[in-house]
Amino acid sequence: MKKSPSERIEELGLVLPPAPKPKGVYIPVLVVDKFLYVSGHGPVRNDGSLVQGRLGDTVDIDGGYLAARQVGLTVLSSIITHFGSIDRVKRVVKVLGMVNCTPDFVDQPSVINGFSELMADIFGAELGIGVRSAVGMMLPDGIPVEIEAMFELH
Repeated sequence: MKKSPSERIEELGLVLPPAPKPKGVYIPVLVVDKFLYVSGHGPVRNDGSLVQGRLGDTVDIDGGYLAARQVGLTVLSSIITHFGSIDRVKRVVKVLGMVNCTPDFVDQPSVINGFSELMADIFGAELGIGVRSAVGMMLPDGIPVEIEAMFELH
């Protein structure tokens, strides 16, 4: 029998950071029909502070990967906090990964793999990987990675 996402989170020993409060006029999580939309999230540490830095400058690919993974944990925390149960999420549908980077940095996909591989660990390879974009841009608060995502619900 396949394990639920909450069982996988526990089995993997993952610690979720506090869900961030919105810093603007938006809601963190919205359900429309059978889809759960998650607004852009940054990498929140377990103490509530933000990971900061810029790829190609103060952060290397490994650091960016870990920041994207931390965004994944933050997204899971927001889903649980604002929606109530991660176990009602069936699959990852779409991911938009934004990387704060220098103009010459070209490996945004490797950075966003930190998020995608975490989702595959939790939901399984078939349901944890959806369509995805990974782009470079300037991000608020000096964070290295921001990710928004769409999930299908059971």
